[in-house]
Amino acid sequence: MKDQNGLKIGTLTIHGGQSPDPASGAVMTPIYQTSTYAQEALGVNKGYEYSRTGNPTRTALEKSIAALEGGSAGLAFGSGLAAVDAVMKLLKPGDEIISTNDLYGGSYRQFTKVYEDFGLVFHFTGMSDPSNVEKRVNEKTKMIWVETPTNPMMNIIDIAAMADVAHRAGAILVVDNTFATPILQRPLDLGADIVLHSATKYLGGHSDVVLGLLTMKNDELAKRLKFIQNSVGAICGPMDAFLTLRGIKTLDVRMERHCKNGVRIAEFLKDHPKVDRVYWPGFEDHPGHEIAKKQMENYGGMISFVVKDGTLESASKVISNLNVFTLAESLGGVESLAGHPASMTHASIPPAERAKTGIVDGLIRLSVGIEDADDLIADLDRALKQI
Repeated sequence: MKDQNGLKIGTLTIHGGQSPDPASGAVMTPIYQTSTYAQEALGVNKGYEYSRTGNPTRTALEKSIAALEGGSAGLAFGSGLAAVDAVMKLLKPGDEIISTNDLYGGSYRQFTKVYEDFGLVFHFTGMSDPSNVEKRVNEKTKMIWVETPTNPMMNIIDIAAMADVAHRAGAILVVDNTFATPILQRPLDLGADIVLHSATKYLGGHSDVVLGLLTMKNDELAKRLKFIQNSVGAICGPMDAFLTLRGIKTLDVRMERHCKNGVRIAEFLKDHPKVDRVYWPGFEDHPGHEIAKKQMENYGGMISFVVKDGTLESASKVISNLNVFTLAESLGGVESLAGHPASMTHASIPPAERAKTGIVDGLIRLSVGIEDADDLIADLDRALKQI
């Protein structure tokens, strides 16, 4: 993948939207730990007035994500959910949103427990078949919300097809690209209007920051979202912006290792006698494999699997016997993590709704890190043998 200047994505992670600090020549953008800026005269400044509105460290990060995703502007927020919240504020009471039914539990909670009370109407449906979305579109449809690969079932949604459905309805297509990152997938190039990241995950990459990012191509949309960002104030601080920017510098090489380890772990689990099902889009028999092959550069390091008997007891036994994998929320760091979606990341989704999408008690989600794959396989094998 290349941007408009012909630079490949690996180069863009280091140089995209970046330049040496104009004040000092520093190669890495400094941490501008300031709330306000001296002004030369009334109405005359150096581009910054107050750090809620703009901060040079945050600006560098926002330029970086715009370059990586092929957007015209980027915006950084205090968390991924703060970025989701900003997007929701584009809408008005009575507007309808069609969302995938297999999505991050925090997004589902915000949609149903916060914004439904403000008059927004959400329809959750499987999006692997575009016709499921088309039949729910009406004159009130203003947004289509996509995650792909989905969290945690690793379903694949055709972004170009969803863009066609959205734009024929006059709606905005939003794609949460957290699992794939711009290294593996660039939704704006496929017709998306807004791309969202929980930069807490792969972009930061070191489990030391909480941050959200948006990017878009449309200047009017960027202007509206920038107004919301400044007016509501859910921004990230300069230190968090710096850490994320530093993490992005190694994103390309980290994703290469995540993917390399991911395929080995997925193949190991698929052949293990204590595993019932494995969800990973790199398998040729995965129902979304052909779409993934078309719109992604690789298949990533996120894998979900169901233990053989499908019970909470067995899943708990596996998780409690892991030593290299750490039981923890989140994903996308250099270290491997194991989570139990039904009781952790997706606990806010009612059990009946979870069951419809396959989030059963025996489901374990892995974020495969960049450790030695042999050690990760040995860890999983030892834990699985306990059931």
